[in-house]
Amino acid sequence: MTSRIPKLARRGRTWLWALPALAWLSFCAWYTNTSGPLSADEIAAFTAQMERNGRPAEAVQRLRRFMTQDSGDQFLMANLIDMRDVDETAQLSPEASMDRYMAHMYPELFRRASHPVVFGPVVFHAMDLVGIEGAESWDRFAIMRYRSRRDLMEIALNPIFDEKHHFKIAALDKTIAVPVEPQLYLSDPRAFIFLVLFFVVSVADALIFRLRRNA
Repeated sequence: MTSRIPKLARRGRTWLWALPALAWLSFCAWYTNTSGPLSADEIAAFTAQMERNGRPAEAVQRLRRFMTQDSGDQFLMANLIDMRDVDETAQLSPEASMDRYMAHMYPELFRRASHPVVFGPVVFHAMDLVGIEGAESWDRFAIMRYRSRRDLMEIALNPIFDEKHHFKIAALDKTIAVPVEPQLYLSDPRAFIFLVLFFVVSVADALIFRLRRNA
């Protein structure tokens, strides 16, 4: 009986490390784009859908170039947002209109491993402004993480947003959205979750097995 205890302990220790490792690898597989860049067929299908939806030709061509330059990597969308002034005659305030739009946006984002990274109010006018007019004042700043350009196109072309897009228009006075592929991304949850799991499992390993072995 006693000879079985070390074997059971080794097996338990193996599972202690294996299960969190499997969970982390599963998360990484979901969180990471494993389908590569957009294919020519996908680009053609998305382009045709935009044309059927009546998107302006300029917007279609801009998004087509965005798709053809796909690297397959994740990217961040940096957003500067200036909300409309409150209109007492409107049924919804700009804040309420934006909340109504985002209520449909967030589920589509989260199910595709896309999410906010940074969000907050702008606390002062633009500190440096060169070569652009009318961009001194903004209300909000946000960075959204997208798993891939494919995910962004699937979200943008979801029919539900054609029905809800007017809420976004009613909320905004002006906005700028710029996509960025990060070379340094310290808030990547894959690294954060790895460090947390490694720390927790290391402590559990020390408390359960190493201390017991030294007892």
